[in-house]
Amino acid sequence: MRRSVLLVDDHAGFRRSLGVFLAEAGYHVAGEAADGASALREAARLRPDVVLLDVQLPDQDGFEVARQLAAAPSPPAVVMISSRDDPTYPRRATESSTRGFVAKSRLSRASLEHILR
Repeated sequence: MRRSVLLVDDHAGFRRSLGVFLAEAGYHVAGEAADGASALREAARLRPDVVLLDVQLPDQDGFEVARQLAAAPSPPAVVMISSRDDPTYPRRATESSTRGFVAKSRLSRASLEHILR
């Protein structure tokens, strides 16, 4: 069974590219969101298996969005992503009840599957 994914990033071009990559990797892209508020609404509506969540969103911090997603009934697996490879992000991701962090430049099918195991 294919995992459904919600993509959360404020750059539409990146969401499109990531959606193509995920579809080719065997995932079902259930939806997209450009900010934290939309991410929370879409996650509640779509109930995806996985949320790929950018750290820096225009309306709120991605780690705060992750904490809110974790509080929902049957929360999705959340993977934090960022174009910045900040050394504090993996620790902050763990503290936010996510599966982990991967820099966008290192995002691959293998890295995603490793985090989701």
